[in-house]
Amino acid sequence: MKLASWLKVSGNSARELASLVETTEATISRLKNGHALPSMELAGRIAEATGGAVTANDFLDLDPSEGTGDGIDGARILLIISGGIAAYKSLDLIRRLRERECELRVILTRGGQEFVTPLSVGALAGAAPYTDLFDAKTEFDVGHIRLARECDLIIVAPATAELMAKMAGGHANDLATTVLLATGAPILLAPAMNPHMWEHMATRRNVVQLKADGVSFIGPNAGEMAEANEAGIGRMAEVPEILGAIENLLGQASAKPLTGKHVIVTSGPTHEPIDPVRYIANRSSGKQGHAIASAAARAGAKVKLVTGPVEIADPLGVKTIRVESAADMLKAVEAALPADIAIFAAAVADWRMAQAAEQKLKKKPGAQEMTLDLVQNPDILKLVARGHKRPELVIGFAAETQNVVENAKTKRRAKGCDWIVANDVAHARGVMGGTKNAVHLVMEEASEDWPEMTKDQVAEKLMARVAEHFEVTKAPA
Repeated sequence: MKLASWLKVSGNSARELASLVETTEATISRLKNGHALPSMELAGRIAEATGGAVTANDFLDLDPSEGTGDGIDGARILLIISGGIAAYKSLDLIRRLRERECELRVILTRGGQEFVTPLSVGALAGAAPYTDLFDAKTEFDVGHIRLARECDLIIVAPATAELMAKMAGGHANDLATTVLLATGAPILLAPAMNPHMWEHMATRRNVVQLKADGVSFIGPNAGEMAEANEAGIGRMAEVPEILGAIENLLGQASAKPLTGKHVIVTSGPTHEPIDPVRYIANRSSGKQGHAIASAAARAGAKVKLVTGPVEIADPLGVKTIRVESAADMLKAVEAALPADIAIFAAAVADWRMAQAAEQKLKKKPGAQEMTLDLVQNPDILKLVARGHKRPELVIGFAAETQNVVENAKTKRRAKGCDWIVANDVAHARGVMGGTKNAVHLVMEEASEDWPEMTKDQVAEKLMARVAEHFEVTKAPA
């Protein structure tokens, strides 16, 4: 029997079944609507709770074209748009969520209405936004409570400093804050504000409090502000980033093949100081490493991400450790051990100054050259792969500009790792800092050539191969 049929016949609600099988109402709703597949463990609990009426086989004939993969399709989402210039991005977010057939409701605050109109929001959302706590048309049956309860996720985009302060203090003096206080659904904030406001001690305290309360964040990002001559951290995350965060939060029903595994991922560049002003670095953006950490977390792993200096948001569900130099990264990785899997995606500088100058190096009159005394950095991949705390699976990355596969094979043997993910980072390909990648997976017994895809897709495919590896190794001989 299909889950939707059982719920109708039995008279049980999605919330009641979710309580019985120890999952979320959002998960049961997506399973009921055919927008997700349960893990075998969850399918077993559902079979037990339904007295065998709904079994794992009843989920197997779902049409993949209807969307079973990422948990967004068909989800019930409440979007709160507060007052900020970044509110224009929320219009694109509405369109993207509607494309995923989400059941979408929108609250447009008084401040939000100064930047986008109820008419434009309603036209894109397919229904008029909610604007007033004391609206006679919607509050006759305590409508704000229905908004708070009848959703799988609440997104606040943009989330202003004022709204975050009200949330942290438990205020409920308008429709948005009342709903946020009354809900039991996950909450995702996409902050947007002036960099000075974001760095203010009051805002930092509020962020700490909200995270302690279980609220999730995406962004803010670094960049130019709407105000002239203003730049820094405060830009609202881009819509694709917000969609990725939604996917993370709504992915509970997906299979978690790496549950119980501890994964270490390194990402980004390292900065090796020359003097207090200059440093040795490279063009790595950290996008691939961060995508891998995020994919590992979605697969159920406990993930520690050790990242050099980057300008992208921390992945959700991941413990992020920020470092500057290769020596710092090695210390952080060693502290994170032991682990089951280590993936070294960081572009670690090969060289550092033998002794960084304490003062800025000055040009000398008449001198046309300057010599820097460099020494090799520690080889983090090799030290871990050949160390006494070696993880079961060690994966390195090889950024090459010629003879990519052959150089990767040589590197794999020299480092002692299990796999190498090799890519061509020649400047013309735009891999460094870009959003796409074409890689080769080099193993001891074979190599695989993967087509060009987004870095998120590379991460998902790599995690699928990792999961396959552990399935094979634990299978009886």
